[in-house]
Amino acid sequence: WFSSHALLPRPGVHRFGAQVLDASTLSFNTRLKWFAICFVSGVFFSLLGTGLLWLPGGIKLFAVFYTLGNIAALASTCFLMGPVKQLKKMFETTRLFATVIMLLCFVFTLCAALWWHKRALALLFCILQFLSMTWYSLSYIPYARDAVIKCCSSLLS
Repeated sequence: WFSSHALLPRPGVHRFGAQVLDASTLSFNTRLKWFAICFVSGVFFSLLGTGLLWLPGGIKLFAVFYTLGNIAALASTCFLMGPVKQLKKMFETTRLFATVIMLLCFVFTLCAALWWHKRALALLFCILQFLSMTWYSLSYIPYARDAVIKCCSSLLS
């Protein structure tokens, strides 16, 4: 029932896999369309989750939809630069801290809402998701983080 042929790569499979991992094989219009679809879906899910928060017992739906929205928005950039390049950029030293905090907050938000049943903790992790995603996103804009730090320090002094 098991053949050694099953272990051999099929013609074209490696090339297809390479195309999936390299966004540059898609046309610019296709990449832009899928970026927009994922990003708009992410915003929609986040807003939907926020609206569901105010329903009785809506914390679970809020946590799930808000987290899915952030993941979709983050995934949208894979269509612009490709998933492998995206992952490499996410874990560069300038973004490592924000990336790790962001990913941990995704997991902890869902844990707090679905398994631990801690509403306040789920909300805290959603706030931390927002802040870490903002800090992560600012790392792509030259000097944006410096400007935010300078602005906050001037407000505090």
